[in-house]
Amino acid sequence: MDLLLKKILEASGIAGYENEIAQIMYEEFKKITDEVEIDNLGNVIAKKGEGKIKIMLSAHMDEIGLLVKNITKEGFLNFIKVGGIDDRILLGQRVIIKAKKKDILGIIGAKPPHLQKEEEKNKPIKYEDMFIDIGAKNKEEAEKMVEIGDAVIFQPNAGVLNNDLYYGKAVDDRVGCFALIKILERLNVEAQVYVVATSQEEVGLKGARTSAFKISPDYALVIDTNIAGDTPQMTERESTLKLGGGVGITIIEASGRGLIVNEKMKNLLIETAKENNIKYQIAVIEGGMTDGAIIYMNKYGVSTGVLSIPTRYIHSPSAVFSINDLNCAVELAIKTIEKIAKH
Repeated sequence: MDLLLKKILEASGIAGYENEIAQIMYEEFKKITDEVEIDNLGNVIAKKGEGKIKIMLSAHMDEIGLLVKNITKEGFLNFIKVGGIDDRILLGQRVIIKAKKKDILGIIGAKPPHLQKEEEKNKPIKYEDMFIDIGAKNKEEAEKMVEIGDAVIFQPNAGVLNNDLYYGKAVDDRVGCFALIKILERLNVEAQVYVVATSQEEVGLKGARTSAFKISPDYALVIDTNIAGDTPQMTERESTLKLGGGVGITIIEASGRGLIVNEKMKNLLIETAKENNIKYQIAVIEGGMTDGAIIYMNKYGVSTGVLSIPTRYIHSPSAVFSINDLNCAVELAIKTIEKIAKH
C-alpha cells in the first residue's frame, strides 16, 4: 500500500476537528503549488494554473466519529455520534480519544447480553446505552486523561485485503483526498484549478458551501465514495456498483434532493471515459449526497460532476475499496479537466 495513502486513511479528523488531516493535506499541496491556504472553516484550498476558466475539484477530509459528552462517577465516558453511524457497529469497537496530552485508547461497552431482559435482547442496543471504557478507576482519574468535548475516532487501520482490494478507517472520503493530491501532481492546464479538501461534509456539506462561494467556479468535480452492491444480501435494485468495475459516474443523488448532474456534464464524463478507455460505472443514488449537492447551487449555478469510488462498509471502522477504481477516478478527473480547459 502506498505509504501516503495509508497515512491519510489513518489520520484523525472527525467533522469540526480536522486539524490533523488538514495539516497533512496542506503539506502535500504545498509540495505541488505555493498557493495553499486553510480558510476560516478549515477547508484546505490549493490553486494551480492561470486562465479565464475556474475549475473546482473537491473531496471531503472529515470522517464520522464520536465526541465525549460526559464522564461518569465510575470513570466511563458517555458520547454522542458525529455523522451518520449505525449503532449496531459500535459495541466492542476500539477507539482513540484525541485528548490534549496524548491519545487515549478506549473500548465501547454496554450491558452484557447475559443480563439483558427478554425485551432488551430483541432490540439493537442504542448508542445512548453504551459507554467508552478507558480503564480509569473513577471520574477523578478519567478527568486527568480526557475532557468533555474530546474527539473520538475508530482505532486507525489501513492495508491490503487481497490483491487490488484495500481497507481502512475513514475511506469515506480519504480516498478522495488522496486522489486530489495525485491529480494536482499531474495537472498542467490553462485554467485556474482550485483543489479543495473540504471540512464538515458529514454533518451538512458545510465546507463545500463556504469554499464554493469563495472560489465561485465555472465548473466543479467532486470525488467521493459510493455504496458498492457486490456483497451478500445486496441487490442490483439497491446498487449496481462493483469493486473493480471502474470509477462511478453519478447521475443523481438522493432521488433528486441532492445533485442532479446536467446532461452536458454527464455526457462529458462518459465520453471522456470512453475516449480514454477508462473503466466506469453509472451511479443512480436514492439515498445520500455529496459536496456536489451544495457546490452546484452556488450563486448562479455551477456545472458539477461527481466521480465516486465504490466502497463496501461505508461509515464503519474498516471500509473496503479497489485501488484500481481509485486510479480510474484520478485518470478521468485529469482528462475531463483537460477537456474543460480547452473550451
